[in-house]
Amino acid sequence: MPSLINEKVIFCEKCVESNQRYVSSVQHKDEKKTYKSRTSFGKDNKVCSACNYFEKKNKIDWASREKELEKICDKYRKNDGSYDILIPGSGGKDSSWVSHIMKSKFKMNPLTVTWAPHMYTDIGWQNFQNWIASGFDNYLFTPNPKVHKILTKLAFKNLLHPFQPFAMGQLYFPVRIAIQYDIKLIMYGDAQAEKAGDDNLWKEGSSLPPEIFTYEKKEDLFFGGINYKDLKKFGISEHDIKPYMPIHKNKYNKEIKNLVLPYFINQNPQTNYYLAVEKSNFKPNKQRTDGSYSKYSSIDDKIDDLHHYTWFIKTGRGRCTDDAALEVRNKIIDRDEAVALVKKYDGEFPKTYFKEILEYLDLTKSEFHDIIDKFRPKHLWELKDGKWQLKHAVWKK
Repeated sequence: MPSLINEKVIFCEKCVESNQRYVSSVQHKDEKKTYKSRTSFGKDNKVCSACNYFEKKNKIDWASREKELEKICDKYRKNDGSYDILIPGSGGKDSSWVSHIMKSKFKMNPLTVTWAPHMYTDIGWQNFQNWIASGFDNYLFTPNPKVHKILTKLAFKNLLHPFQPFAMGQLYFPVRIAIQYDIKLIMYGDAQAEKAGDDNLWKEGSSLPPEIFTYEKKEDLFFGGINYKDLKKFGISEHDIKPYMPIHKNKYNKEIKNLVLPYFINQNPQTNYYLAVEKSNFKPNKQRTDGSYSKYSSIDDKIDDLHHYTWFIKTGRGRCTDDAALEVRNKIIDRDEAVALVKKYDGEFPKTYFKEILEYLDLTKSEFHDIIDKFRPKHLWELKDGKWQLKHAVWKK
């Protein structure tokens, strides 16, 4: 692992987050040894930056923020019936919340766009259909499954990041469609600052930085840890990789504003869920998600559970930590409840779709576990009596 990693593990005293949590990166620059930024703590190393952000959030004048958004909508609203805002989404609670708020409250005419999951879950497909049926035009793009499998396997083996091909498509596809349709406003539902404290990505309502979506030279691009020029060795042609390409900086429309709705409107996971149920007939899972107690977050892709499990392997904190920490910040549960939940569910093996995942990645169980174990950081994991154990956990003194 890179030497830049902070090997002193700290847990937030307000929530259950760890200083090992990743902060977002530029996907097309991730090499095998690329250092991932971690969430920061305050000067006293006691409170994570996401909890510190919530201290600021509680003092925000939300009425003023809504007026700010109204002015933005007035600027970009079209009067000829054409699309004036683009909303990326899957039909989950957050994309449903964003689309209905922007259409009903702010009278915008959205085009929704969806990059298909690796493997739709039954409930994910049902929620996607319910979302569109609630009153939205939608572009659903499904990438070539053969190419997608190759890229996913490369990302799993080289980066332990099986979600990367989806993350790339989800990020670049909406911008490409916005350029095609001359839509200059894109609105997202994800609130990075509320999860990792990285509020610089959307400070003062500014547009997300172009470097997230753009590139200058093809030879600087990486997919699944493989340089662009070497993809042909894996049977991937220039044509095959086009859907995963970021936007060349000369073709990127700098007038496009990429905004996040949680900057303008106060929200939390439960309020988004209730609105999605009411407006889009959103359905939670019948059983809780592997690795957490939640039934309604990130349930559309069978690879989701593995994605969060790989985070647990690389950072020592998993899906339940993510869910519980956010609910503590939103005062839905208290820290003691969160610690108990993390102890019970965090790092649970993604068993529900494991057989299908192995088939998708074309790996044996032994090959799968060999890859997983290679990515266990020594400062987080130790092998005792033939079993891997965490050296640090939020419930340990």
